[in-house]
Amino acid sequence: MKRALLLPTAALALALAGCAAPAQLGSAAPAPSPGISARGVGTVSGTPDTLTVVLGVATNAPAAAAALEDNNTRSAALIEVLRGSGVAEEDLRTSGLSIYPNYSPDGTVTGYEVSNEVTATLRDLGGAGALIDAAAQAAGDAVRVQEISFSIDDDSEQRAAARADAVRRAEAQVEQMAEAAGVSPGGLLSITEIPTGNAPQPYAADALARQEAAVPLLPGSQDVSVVVEVVRAVG
Repeated sequence: MKRALLLPTAALALALAGCAAPAQLGSAAPAPSPGISARGVGTVSGTPDTLTVVLGVATNAPAAAAALEDNNTRSAALIEVLRGSGVAEEDLRTSGLSIYPNYSPDGTVTGYEVSNEVTATLRDLGGAGALIDAAAQAAGDAVRVQEISFSIDDDSEQRAAARADAVRRAEAQVEQMAEAAGVSPGGLLSITEIPTGNAPQPYAADALARQEAAVPLLPGSQDVSVVVEVVRAVG
């Protein structure tokens, strides 16, 4: 009778391991190629052609319903002035609405305040001051001019110029670092635009509603910035 040859589990595992390709046992990840990286910032100025204004209407009354009704009436009048002056529907939106109680020092509710904020995008800067003044007058002494900011509606031209400037500046830095290190910059490994945010330019707007003349607005200029990172191999 033939008997089967049984190998212990450990011996079998060692036998299989011995069959592995020698190249796999001592393999290591290839070392990364050396490179030189630099970031350049390109900035181009442009003239704003769009104004965004946040107009608030705040009303008070002993009862919440009365404060809300008064606020609705004043807010509707303000919005009607904006619409009547040619502000498109897509350029108007409600950006905030709140109702909260007012308290006396002893913690008793003395009334309610309702606040409604409307954000409008105005594309006629020449008439923007007069329009804001007219809208404020429509809401009366309940109006609050919360914020005014200028922007460039289509800044693609300025952004393209700033991007090219950023690349030139980054390349110049790579050349400088390579020279300082005694090496030569090689082929381009990567070029990346780093996302940035251009903050709006606020405009001080205290007590604008109490001015009888059109509000003077000075858009000035606005910077468009682009950050680019360039990586080149070491030649």
